[in-house]
Amino acid sequence: MAISNIIFAVLLLAGIILFTIKIREIIFNIRLGQDLNITDNKKERFNTMLRVAFGQTKMMARPIVGILHFFVYAGFIIINIEVLEIIIDGLAGTHRVLSFMGPFYNFLIASFEILAVLVLLGVIVFMIRRAVLRIPRFHYREMTKWPKTDAMIILMTEVFLMSAFLLMNATDSILQDRGIHHYVQAGSFPVSSLLKPMFEGMSTDALISFERGTWWFHIIGIMAFLNYLPYSKHLHIVLAFPNTYYSNLKPKGQFTNNPQVTNEVKLMMDPTAQVPVADGPPKRFGAKEVTDLTWKNLMDAYSCTECGRCSSACPANQTGKLLSPRKIMMDTRDRMEELGKNIKKHGKDHNDGKSLLGNYITEEELWACTSCNACVQECPVNIDPLNIIMEMRRYLVMEEAKNPAALSGMMTNIENNGAPWQFSPSDRLNWKDEA
Repeated sequence: MAISNIIFAVLLLAGIILFTIKIREIIFNIRLGQDLNITDNKKERFNTMLRVAFGQTKMMARPIVGILHFFVYAGFIIINIEVLEIIIDGLAGTHRVLSFMGPFYNFLIASFEILAVLVLLGVIVFMIRRAVLRIPRFHYREMTKWPKTDAMIILMTEVFLMSAFLLMNATDSILQDRGIHHYVQAGSFPVSSLLKPMFEGMSTDALISFERGTWWFHIIGIMAFLNYLPYSKHLHIVLAFPNTYYSNLKPKGQFTNNPQVTNEVKLMMDPTAQVPVADGPPKRFGAKEVTDLTWKNLMDAYSCTECGRCSSACPANQTGKLLSPRKIMMDTRDRMEELGKNIKKHGKDHNDGKSLLGNYITEEELWACTSCNACVQECPVNIDPLNIIMEMRRYLVMEEAKNPAALSGMMTNIENNGAPWQFSPSDRLNWKDEA
C-alpha cells in the first residue's frame, strides 16, 4: 500500500470517528428529554417522511426558493454517490474504479456535473439573498453574528466543493486524452469540458499535480463538511428524515391533557375512587427546563435550520412583539447543549442556576403567542415550536401562578360563574328579555 493510501485511510478513519463522537453527544442530549411513545401509524408516518423530507413539498410553498433548494438537496444526496468511488480509489490506489459500468458510468458522471452546476446556481442565489438583498427574516434579532456566519460557511463550502469537482474532472479528461497511465478512459464531461481550454497549455506533470490537488481537496472538504455538520444548523440534512417521521399527526390546535391533572379531576368527580399510590416525587406541571420537554421537542430543536419561515409567518412577531418561534427553537438547542455539557462534566445532579425559562426564554415571549399554529404550518420539516411554548405556559400557570391579568380574570370567572364573563349564570338569558 502506497503512503498516499495510508494517509487517506487515516484521514477517513479519523473523520468517521470524530463524526461518530459528536453524533453520540447529540443523541445523549436528545435523550435528556422525557419519554414519549411514538410508535403508532407507521404507514402514515413513513408517507409523511417521503412527502415532506424527501419530496420537499413544504419548501414548494415558495416555488422559486423551493426549486433552488431542491437542486442543492438533490445535489447533496446524488453527487455524494461519487464519494463512494473516491473512497475506494483512495484506499485501493485505483482511479475511477466504477468505470466498469461503461455507458451507465458515463451517464452518472454527466449527471453529477449538471447537478453540480445546479447546486452552484442555487447556492449563489442563496448567498445573494442573504448578503445583497438582505431578506428580512435572515436578519431578525436572534440572528446574531454566529448564525449568519454559519449559513455563509456552509454555502461557501458548497461552492468550493462543487468547483473542485468540476476542475478535477476537467484536468482528468485532458490527462485521459493524452493517454497518461492511470487515467483510464471513462466518464462523460458535458460541463467540465468547457473548462478544458484553461488547462490545455499546462504540462502533464502540472496537470497531474492539479488533478491530484483538487481530488484531495474534494475528499478532505467532504470529511471536514461531515464533521462541521453536527455543530451547524445544517444538521437538519440528517435529522429532517427522522423528525418528519415522528411528526405530530394530530389536528393542529389539539392540545394534550396532563395525565396528573386528568387523574385529579377524575378523583374529584368520584369521591369513592381509590387514590393511586404515588410513584416517586410528583412530576413538574409543564416545562421550565429542557429536561421537562420530550425527546421529540429536543429533536425538533436540533432539526431547526433557522430558515425563519416560522417567524416570518408569526402574527405576534410581525406586529413587533418579542416572540420569534425560530428563537424558541434556537434557545432550546443552546440550553440543551449547555446542560448536556454540564451533566457530562459535573454529573446529572449538577445545578448551574440556570433554566430554559427565564435565562433563555422570557415570559413576555410566551404570552405573545396567539397559538395560531402558523409556525407549525410553515416549518419545512414539521417542527412544532407551539408545543414548547404551551408547555412553558402550563408551567407558569400551574406551578408559578403567573399569568396575565386578563387571563386571571377569565379563569376566576370560569371558576365562579362557569363562563368567561363576569356575571352570574342566572343572568345569561337576560338578553332575550331586551330583544
